[in-house]
Amino acid sequence: MLNLILLEAAKTAPASAEAAPQGMGGMSSLIMIVALIAIFYFFMIRPQNKKQKEIRKFRDAMQKGDNVTTAGGIHGKIKEVKDNGTIILEIADGVKITIDKAMVYPSAQDVVATGADVKR
Repeated sequence: MLNLILLEAAKTAPASAEAAPQGMGGMSSLIMIVALIAIFYFFMIRPQNKKQKEIRKFRDAMQKGDNVTTAGGIHGKIKEVKDNGTIILEIADGVKITIDKAMVYPSAQDVVATGADVKR
């Protein structure tokens, strides 16, 4: 009886080993991983880097008289750009605040007027 069971096991073992080739499974998994990395790069990382580059370019080109919006949502006009990385922003007649350049974005009206493609 035991010999019959071992004989049956020996007959079915080679058939199941031949049914699934092991080499192709690893290769297709690698291709899928590379494809996912490429998708993440082109649809998420690259557009974000482009947007950051445009904002950095805007901040470097800021000058007196530009209308801007702060990160907190305050709209104002630049009165002075200082060398230490700050600007003086006039938010109302006679009301001026000092703010860091990194917290300033282009005003929505200026983006529409100039046709720039800076998205917030």
